[in-house]
Amino acid sequence: MRRAFALAAGLASALLLTACDRIAPDDEAFGRRVRAYLLEHPEVLQEAITRLQSKMAADQEAATQKLLPAHRRAIERDARDFVANPNGAITVTQFYDYRCPHCINVAPKVVALIRDNPDVRVVFKEMPIFGEPSEHGARVALAVKQSGGDYVAFYEQAMAGRFTEPGEFDRLAVAQGAPSAAVNGADEAEAIRKHLADTTQLFQTLNLGGTPAFIVGDRVIPGEQIELVRAEIQRLRAGSPAPYRPVAKPAA
Repeated sequence: MRRAFALAAGLASALLLTACDRIAPDDEAFGRRVRAYLLEHPEVLQEAITRLQSKMAADQEAATQKLLPAHRRAIERDARDFVANPNGAITVTQFYDYRCPHCINVAPKVVALIRDNPDVRVVFKEMPIFGEPSEHGARVALAVKQSGGDYVAFYEQAMAGRFTEPGEFDRLAVAQGAPSAAVNGADEAEAIRKHLADTTQLFQTLNLGGTPAFIVGDRVIPGEQIELVRAEIQRLRAGSPAPYRPVAKPAA
């Protein structure tokens, strides 16, 4: 989102420069009028930036949607991922990071979605983007999954605890059923490292941009917009062919 804003602001600045400094001599009067108008009405530039951001977000989502069919199995059916309600008919995939503030905010709603909708499979994609503590948390979480521990409880409590230290993740993993040996070896476990590398590659291929990111059917829903996730679930239940229009990620 910051990249989109910077690009939009740069384009707005270029427009102003074009209006005042890069015009033919016989257009100088027009250029001065344009410059005066923009300086007097800067909200016009803000409106242009907002529209450009929306268009860029919609274009990015449309491009990602075209990629979904080719990567459907990796998105929804990677046996290495934890899946809540595995027999559900509708699949929601979430990419998240334990230190992402937006992921933390939406986590209770994700847990409620799981508990309230047994017909919805929820695929958990560990996607650490906030450095080594996040990466350690993701590796330890996957150790919980491999050990048959309570993954949802780990997710819920790690998010609620806003963990920043490796030891916090480790203690929670053991409390949720992972053997100490598995937790201690999570950082070096080749299978876990490969799993996270594959998830990262998928995340980048789909150009999801940030966390949290939800995929429901053929729709990508960025940010904390769990109400759109629920709406898409309802649409799929009803068998409606009409897709929702792309919605940009809310500003941070």
